[in-house]
Amino acid sequence: MEIKVLENLASTPCEVLVINKFEGEKTSEEIANKYAVDKDHFEGKFGETYLIHTLGQSFADKILIIGFGKKEEFDANKMREAVAKSVKKLQQIKAKNAIFNFDINADYGKSAAIGALIADYAFDKYKNKKADRVDEVTFTKFSEKEVKEGIVFANAMKLTRDLANEPAQYATPTKLAEIAKNIEGVTTQIFDKDEIERMGMGAYLAVGKGSAQPPKFIHMKYTGKNVKKKIALIGKGICFDSGGLDIKPASSMLTMRDDMSGAACILGVMSALKYLEPDAEIHGIIAACENMPSGTSYKPGDILTAKNGKTIEVDNTDAEGRLTLADALCYACELGVDEVIDIATLTGACVVALGSVASGVMGNDKEMINRLIETAKSSGETYWELPMFPEYKDSLRSEIADMKNTGSRQGGASIAGIFLQEFVNGPKWCHIDVAGTAFIEKPQKEFISGATGAGVRTLLNYVKNI
Repeated sequence: MEIKVLENLASTPCEVLVINKFEGEKTSEEIANKYAVDKDHFEGKFGETYLIHTLGQSFADKILIIGFGKKEEFDANKMREAVAKSVKKLQQIKAKNAIFNFDINADYGKSAAIGALIADYAFDKYKNKKADRVDEVTFTKFSEKEVKEGIVFANAMKLTRDLANEPAQYATPTKLAEIAKNIEGVTTQIFDKDEIERMGMGAYLAVGKGSAQPPKFIHMKYTGKNVKKKIALIGKGICFDSGGLDIKPASSMLTMRDDMSGAACILGVMSALKYLEPDAEIHGIIAACENMPSGTSYKPGDILTAKNGKTIEVDNTDAEGRLTLADALCYACELGVDEVIDIATLTGACVVALGSVASGVMGNDKEMINRLIETAKSSGETYWELPMFPEYKDSLRSEIADMKNTGSRQGGASIAGIFLQEFVNGPKWCHIDVAGTAFIEKPQKEFISGATGAGVRTLLNYVKNI
């Protein structure tokens, strides 16, 4: 989809004119008021649509009215959802171009562009029959600057969604490393197995031992012109998770290509920094590998030594993501950064607790957690703080090592956070569990089923607004 900005409508001929209606108010078009409002009593509740075939009575072949709901409740997030709903309707009627001319006194260009491109997304790379798409969308009354920023955000989300939707045969650790090396505006280092071993990352290396695909440790770095803060962003990069020797049931493996959604998020975020130019030094870190069963796999009962020297008894090989993150966290803390944020499809317990509506967040700094929660809210995502009570640590005790990699099933998401905290030394730190939000089984709001690009909008806004 191509997105344009038009300063004034000026009766520009178009296939579909998209306008809005608030509850209790008229629209900006008399023909719409005549047929939709006065005749059919279209109320304009949020998300409702009404399509008019103008039959030559307007410069547009059709007029699509989208309900904006109550005026006092309308905001940037509702703009994104409303535009997405409109684009879905345009796809249904097989329209190829449309002009959006909303009667509203706010510059929601960023949200509108994000909504349009989220709705136009379909992962049909491997299908002969492609999805219906809208070729061109033009927005009036929004600034070009806001719309362009929305396009940057949406493109970052698209990269993330594409990678998380790709089968594991494509999105291998080597492929993620290749993509990282080609991101403009960042410097990238790729460490292979021997280098990872020399750095002492025994927990991460153990997870990848059973796969024919070699592990790749990825370190990307962006440096702004006026660095106010140094931040490390870590994404869980399990390119396929079979569970290892503690193998998952077959049905649970069907979507395990998405277990690198955290890594895909970080690649998406790093790809946008050149255009957003935040005043920060930002490190993107991914410990990429596969968790597979074979004669070389790590085993339950093994003792692993992480980069910081702490030893871990393997209680379950399917609790592998936290092992890779442990070494990545150690590495990040050695970079002299102010803050570390990791994002991961980490626990089924988080899905049980929060479903697909919210991501769990926890960390060692309350103010940072609150900032992330508020940033997520304004970005159209929902984060919910989970507790890190000291009592949770009891279930990680081991008789033969410093800790086990799993504890009780009760409070499992928080226990995973407690485990990760053992590998954070120095910086402020937050952990985001997107196990329930990164990949959805059925359409939800503006998203189709599959990968959602969870975390991209929040992290981009977080680093942009330093």
